[in-house]
Amino acid sequence: MLLLFTLVLFNSLALNLALPLPQSATGNLAKPGCQTECGSLTVAYPFGIGVGSGCSKDPTFDLICNSTGLFINGSADHIQIHNILGSEMRVTSYVASKCYNQHGNATAFSRWFNLTTTPFSFSKKNNLTVIGCSDFAAMTDGVGFVIGCFGICEKAEDVSNGNCKGVGCGQTAIPGGVKAFEADTGSTDNHASVMSFNPCSFAFLGDETFQFDGLPDLSSSSKYNTREPVFPTLLEWVIESNRSCKEANECKGNSSCTDHTDIGGYRCECKGGYEGNPYLDPGCRDIDECKDNSSIRCYGQCINTEGSYNCTCEKGYIGDATKKDGCRLANGSKFPITAFTLALVFGMVALLSGMIVIYLGIKKRKLINLREKFFEQNGGVFLKQKLNAPGTNEVVTIFSTKQLQKATDNYSEERIIGRGGYGTVYKGILPNKGGVAIKKSKVVDGAQAEQFINEVMILTHVIQRNVVKLLGCCLEEEVPVLVYEFISNNTLFHHIHHRVGGMSWLSWENRLRVAVEVAGALAYLHSETIMPIIHRDVKSANILLDDNYTAKIADFGASRLVPLDHEQVTTLVQGTLGYLDPEYFHTSQLTDKSDVYSFGVVLAELITGQKSLCVKRTDDEKNLATYFVKAMKQNRILEIVDPRVLREGTPDQLKGIGDLVKRCLSLHGNDRPTMKDVAMELEGLKKFKNHPWGEQKMHEESRSLILEIEQRDLYGIPLIPHNTSECESFSCSSNTIFQENKPR
Repeated sequence: MLLLFTLVLFNSLALNLALPLPQSATGNLAKPGCQTECGSLTVAYPFGIGVGSGCSKDPTFDLICNSTGLFINGSADHIQIHNILGSEMRVTSYVASKCYNQHGNATAFSRWFNLTTTPFSFSKKNNLTVIGCSDFAAMTDGVGFVIGCFGICEKAEDVSNGNCKGVGCGQTAIPGGVKAFEADTGSTDNHASVMSFNPCSFAFLGDETFQFDGLPDLSSSSKYNTREPVFPTLLEWVIESNRSCKEANECKGNSSCTDHTDIGGYRCECKGGYEGNPYLDPGCRDIDECKDNSSIRCYGQCINTEGSYNCTCEKGYIGDATKKDGCRLANGSKFPITAFTLALVFGMVALLSGMIVIYLGIKKRKLINLREKFFEQNGGVFLKQKLNAPGTNEVVTIFSTKQLQKATDNYSEERIIGRGGYGTVYKGILPNKGGVAIKKSKVVDGAQAEQFINEVMILTHVIQRNVVKLLGCCLEEEVPVLVYEFISNNTLFHHIHHRVGGMSWLSWENRLRVAVEVAGALAYLHSETIMPIIHRDVKSANILLDDNYTAKIADFGASRLVPLDHEQVTTLVQGTLGYLDPEYFHTSQLTDKSDVYSFGVVLAELITGQKSLCVKRTDDEKNLATYFVKAMKQNRILEIVDPRVLREGTPDQLKGIGDLVKRCLSLHGNDRPTMKDVAMELEGLKKFKNHPWGEQKMHEESRSLILEIEQRDLYGIPLIPHNTSECESFSCSSNTIFQENKPR
């Protein structure tokens, strides 16, 4: 034990950290045709997005981008990248912990962090940190001891916030070149003397953002008492760790090569006065400092040069132009430059005043021309031809930009009623049409304009009481604007999960009615329109309710029209996690059965009151679809339905709708019913007469559940889903949950 403390002390005093960041590349980021964006992160060569995409220098530089973020390829730990800082990347690592009980027994957790198959290693800017009293932490790389540190304290009064110099918290820097590590902790007396305020010890590797919070960090409820990767850690990378600048010819024009002495290998960076990607031809390009003079000080004439610039006084002046008022007349006159500047400014103002009338006229004409350009670019001419074709009933209204600006107070922020992945929705008031929902969509590709207009024509012919009606469009703006009927009573998701008292109207009868209305609308879209329409994003948040709580399907931003001679369409996967058809997710083959799966999740929401996806719940309950199917297989349907549903529904109805949801949620589309079959089954279940449970024979377990509900109702507690409160203040996430898997 004494030897370990000696090694810890020696290493904590011996190490220092310093690593400059190379210039960020801003020019030719990636190979032609390669993706450079993953969420908010920009990925530059030598890295590339996509395993085997050929966009990186070699497969070790491949990165994985999915809906949850950007990840390092080749690491069993599935490490997520949160920030890219030149030659460094910020990730999160695990915290090793050991918590003791009154008998001195410990519960421990630690985790390997392995980068041996990647170009990354741990930056010397990281520190090994231990939190605890009479505790030490050791870091190993799988071969032997690397570094260690310790923390000591005898009583709570010894500990102070922000002080991590050995009292309750200790730190030491790590050496360069470490590519794998595991941190572990130990105690001299199993925390017997400090159990009242410090039952646990923690150890982790992290960057300079760490701040010790004193006693809260020493308690069992510490934020570090977790098995998730939570602590920011810096990684650094090099090119070809077994080669040096002399052996390689990687760096392109106007860049320099630097050997990395700690971990071997080298990196390229642009020379001063240049920017770009030093790993791709043509290399780094000259920065025109005179165009963006915010980075220089020049109060005279700026002349750009290759890799630099010259700053001189204007003609007729001498002096130092890099200083304010540093230039003076060459003949020695004391004519003040400030007065000359003011005279010049006033002269310019007078000249511009005479041009205002002309400018306003030109601006108005340019605006008219721009709107005409957008109208043609967005398919307006094609739409007029379709409307003027013989036998066409004009059902599409073409609105002008001026009309919609007036209806929305020039698209005021106060008029916004919704934002989504496909645009922003405003509430507007139009003459003769009253309230409307005006949706600004994403930019339409010019090559897709004809398809867009065809889909608008078809959607305006969709007349079904449970589908939000498309009234028309405006094509005079860069992004096409769609105008829908306004539905006033928010979404089904809002009423189930958020609205105070929102469950009061959601009786079993009303839930069945809403389900029947939505199923009928989807069946209509699938089989009774001019061309079948697959919604592709069916969820409770896309089901609107009017003043009478009638359901209306909305948001066709992701929908696809399916030709009559096609049963499925290959598309880029779109949808919402928790509702997304797993077969569609894995094959990209979109069919009408994908909507059936999503509708099955909505049905499960209606009868359980639970959200489709919520990491706040237990592991078995995170995904509602999986949890519901499992409960059905185990004959536990009565345990998961909403208390009000259990009280008001009949056994036959609950069994019938449970079996229907289970079939809708089948992993194979061929095993799911059609929406037409679903609508018919729901209509049949709706015809069952609701009656008290006492009129039917049922198991003792069911009777006890009902008795419990009736007792609760005596106190006037509003009927709400039994797990809604668990997620009420928690934002449910679609991030993938990774299982712990320590390599042996």
